[in-house]
Amino acid sequence: MKLLVTGGAGFIGSAVVRQAVAQGHEVVNLDALTYAACLDNVASVADSPLYSFEQADIRDAAAVEACLARHAPDAVMHLAAESHVDRSIDGPGVFIETNVMGTYNLLQSARALWERKGRPESFRFHHISTDEVFGSLPADPEVQFTEDTPYDPRSPYSASKASSDHLVRAWHETYGLPVVLTNCSNNYGPYHFPEKLIPVIILNALAGKSLPIYGDGSNVRDWLYVEDHADALLTVLGRGAVGRSYNIGGENERSNLELVETLCAILDRLRPRADGASYTAQITFVTDRPGHDARYAIDPTRIRTELGWRPSVTIEEGLERTVRWYLDNEAWWRPLQIRDGVGTRIGTKA
Repeated sequence: MKLLVTGGAGFIGSAVVRQAVAQGHEVVNLDALTYAACLDNVASVADSPLYSFEQADIRDAAAVEACLARHAPDAVMHLAAESHVDRSIDGPGVFIETNVMGTYNLLQSARALWERKGRPESFRFHHISTDEVFGSLPADPEVQFTEDTPYDPRSPYSASKASSDHLVRAWHETYGLPVVLTNCSNNYGPYHFPEKLIPVIILNALAGKSLPIYGDGSNVRDWLYVEDHADALLTVLGRGAVGRSYNIGGENERSNLELVETLCAILDRLRPRADGASYTAQITFVTDRPGHDARYAIDPTRIRTELGWRPSVTIEEGLERTVRWYLDNEAWWRPLQIRDGVGTRIGTKA
């Protein structure tokens, strides 16, 4: 299958590109190379005859249309998005332009391609979204997001992603475009851009800086290892029902404070502080951000029962792998820390 992956130089997109090539798919990586993108993320497949790269911005309708016409993929996996909640609070406009209008441009170009191909049933437009579109959950562990949970976005980021979800569903219902949708929980793992919570904590700890946590650290997230997520996305692409949405979670709920304490314990063991103290001594609590959702949790019943997929990596195993990766890959993350605004926000979303 020939896949066009938008945002394939980003964190999740690059994991999809690497896995798709490993599975024998031909992959076209379409990425604008904004501040959060890094072609080093796909260096391991860059020389593969199955891989090609197109630098284009999904906000540029003509460039998107030309790219799809040139490559004529069998499926579009749409991951390109502005995704950092804190940045969306500071400057919401680019989130609307990219996440809403960019998705519209892709839908229009994908629809035109699909129609030129004769409307094949095998074509897919796979829209990758977030659990943040559902809003905030109470502390009750029995309450989780399902695919039928009403949308209740509470930040400019989540509102822009909710809008894009609705567009994708509308293009399926109105024009018949064969789509599948997925909404994921928080991702983490190798190549996680260093403005997000987990890499910020790891890198600040190593630098002897404070480990900032919003509020009292009680906000809860369901953490999904990025390579598990990529596997789930390719599973949905291949076997998901047209018009159906699938929630993808890691089945690993942790409060932000618990998460940071776990990271500190791993670092205490793998890279002890010179003074012998725990990295937890560097934890500081900072003013909470506006509209900070209390809890996210995914009910994975649909993807488990219909497609037989479950995450393979526990939070303990995944966090240790992640810390080890950052310890071993300073040459990757060091240059990214000087990019615009990196390190000045905390953030918790992949």
